[in-house]
Amino acid sequence: MQTHLLLAGSTAPPTGRFLLALAVILTVAFVLARLAQRVRQPAVMGEIIGGILLGPSLLSLFPGELETRLVPPATLPYLQLLSQLGLVLFMFGVGYQFDIGHLRTPTAKRQVAAVSLSSVALPFALGAGLAYGLYPWLSKSELKTDGPLGPALFLGAAMSITAFPVLARILAERGLYKDPLGSISLACAAVQDFLAWCILAAVVVVVRASGPWPLARMALESALLLAALVLLVRPGLAWLLDPARPWAGGTALTHAVLVVGVLLTAVATDEIGLHAVFGAFAFGAVVPRARIDETAPQVPERIEQTSLLLLPVFFTVTGMSVDVSGLGGRGLIMTAVVLVAACAGKFTGAFGAARLTGATPREATALGVLLNARGLTELVILNVGLGLGVIDTRLFTAMVLMAVITTLMTGPLLDRARPPLPAAHGRPPAVRRVREAG
Repeated sequence: MQTHLLLAGSTAPPTGRFLLALAVILTVAFVLARLAQRVRQPAVMGEIIGGILLGPSLLSLFPGELETRLVPPATLPYLQLLSQLGLVLFMFGVGYQFDIGHLRTPTAKRQVAAVSLSSVALPFALGAGLAYGLYPWLSKSELKTDGPLGPALFLGAAMSITAFPVLARILAERGLYKDPLGSISLACAAVQDFLAWCILAAVVVVVRASGPWPLARMALESALLLAALVLLVRPGLAWLLDPARPWAGGTALTHAVLVVGVLLTAVATDEIGLHAVFGAFAFGAVVPRARIDETAPQVPERIEQTSLLLLPVFFTVTGMSVDVSGLGGRGLIMTAVVLVAACAGKFTGAFGAARLTGATPREATALGVLLNARGLTELVILNVGLGLGVIDTRLFTAMVLMAVITTLMTGPLLDRARPPLPAAHGRPPAVRRVREAG
């Protein structure tokens, strides 16, 4: 989002109004998160629904202009800045949790590779084809691209995503993280999310580049940045954070280095022309995790707790762009078609590949159900697409509703496909780092 443009054209709200809006957002997020947990849903789903309820979908139905009173328009640019900071810190956590350690055995490698590729390829194909079919219904005044190629590539990438943090939370709550199904599903989610983010990065480059040279330049700069992160930043951080160094000791240095590093990498990808979230994810993925877990394991958790405070702001800003009451007949058809395509693509791709690689029907069904959860990660991608102008607000609303519904249905369907195991004690490291909300 071009928040600097919003700031340039807006008048700063009184501090009291801004703080009141922030208090309202955090209160609604907390209450609905607790309600979601009571009905065995991830807390993040309550926060997402709370953001939608604070937007025009509900408040516009009441008299008294509640929408603008609770969250005044003048506060939105500043709330957007906070939401982007929370988003960057959250994506650092997603990158930090990215782990291919589940792929050690040949059977697991084969199954994870097959399920990951099929549950990305089929939803991508369905999403791209759906975009071509829906293109005549899109508002051309809201699009910043010519022709259906941009929307098709983006919708394909958006359909391919699985919410790794939400999935990890569901597995932890049901005691499945030590089960082979939990390990395979986490590995599949990590791999396919990585593939989907790579596809999305390519989409951003194609959409924003105005010709072959800018396209080549953005691709080259992105490759150089990634190489620098792997070849220079990762070993440099390992050396800097070595406990044997004279400046080592305590967590202050690790905390400062990680926060500054993620912010600078996010700035770098933003300057290249990609979204800041790509830099945050890449930095989290390349940091020397073993060194950090050994010397300051609480620092990544602190960073994620900060994102936990700020992400409800992101949900609210997103929710203010969602207007269910303005969908109309075509919008409802869009929502239904998007939901069917999303579920069919993910479930069929995962179920078919799992069966072909030796999974039982119940295991394949449970895997298909798990990988259909989208949640928070989908909202991140949808906000990128709305900012790029490759989707309009009506398709954005339909996709947000799809993300909410597919995540809400995961728990109940999983209980039918795979009854919950007895509650396990503790959590594995990869799941323990997943924040309570997602």
